[in-house]
Amino acid sequence: MRSFNYSKLSNCTVDTEVLGYIAKIHEYKGRQELFVRQKKDKLEKLVEIAKIQSTESSNKIEGIVSTNTRIKQLVQDKTTPRNRDEKEIMGYRDVLNIVHENYEYIPVTPNYILQLHKYLYQYSNPDFGGKLKNTQNYIVANFADGTSRTLFTPLSPVETPGAVQELCDTFNKAMGLGEIEPLLLIINFIKDFLCIHPFNDGNGRMSRLLTTLLLYRSGFVVCKYISLEKKIEKTKDTYYDVLEQSSEKWNEGKNDNTSFVKYLLGIILSAYRDFEERLNLIDDKLSALEMVEKVTSSRLGKFTKSDIQEECPSLARQTIEKALKQLCDSGKIKKQGSGSGTFYVRVLV
Repeated sequence: MRSFNYSKLSNCTVDTEVLGYIAKIHEYKGRQELFVRQKKDKLEKLVEIAKIQSTESSNKIEGIVSTNTRIKQLVQDKTTPRNRDEKEIMGYRDVLNIVHENYEYIPVTPNYILQLHKYLYQYSNPDFGGKLKNTQNYIVANFADGTSRTLFTPLSPVETPGAVQELCDTFNKAMGLGEIEPLLLIINFIKDFLCIHPFNDGNGRMSRLLTTLLLYRSGFVVCKYISLEKKIEKTKDTYYDVLEQSSEKWNEGKNDNTSFVKYLLGIILSAYRDFEERLNLIDDKLSALEMVEKVTSSRLGKFTKSDIQEECPSLARQTIEKALKQLCDSGKIKKQGSGSGTFYVRVLV
């Protein structure tokens, strides 16, 4: 059976690109911790937006969808689910809220992972959640054109309970010793969790929820304000590619996780950069028009009102609409399309 021993990571030579990612993430983390403490009240809108995006994107990766309006209402608990997809979206919402509010009290153990999985399925299939797989499963990539491809064959149901226990034990031991960079431990844990694929269903969503939990527990709280799930969903093809590359020879313990480590570190670093840009907008004390103009001036290609609202969370939608109209009237941007298909582009001069 595949065994786990993260203490070996302390003797590995770390890729210079990986070291660069880690150094940059810690640099951003240090700067932003101070800002968060000082301006916590100004960041609540970012938290709300990130929760909606994370819930939508993580489910969308697995083909679980609803309309933007419905997802927003479900996340804000302003409606009830109409179908199975919406029940699963509500389950993800609840687990994400649990992680946000209680991460300090959720240890990394099989029982707690099972409990989170149970909550994930509490609306859609209560009898299904919280149980390890009882049939062989596969890691499958689902593509936009409707095709799919098997990337990897995980452990068998018989091997799974022992593997999950050993995975949690070696992770907690390594974290307790404090000799290995937490980001490397977290990403290797998530990669091994995905390769075990311990549940009949919900493994991808659970891996992303556990990523948030483990990052929080190590002080990397950027995913509270910027959705990692949305960034993964936007780069889904790359995600599947690195998952496949780093799974080769995993069952023999000879796989190389470097590509997956670089990918996820890149996602985390990108989130920190986005967060800092939005903090700077909040701190610049610009007028609504100046704020929207600053955001649109850096946009490449098409953008929507929702895109601008995401980057200017302190502004009401009506205020953004007014600012966009002023920029259209002044010839700085151009409005195209109509209704739900409306978008804007910069006017090059």
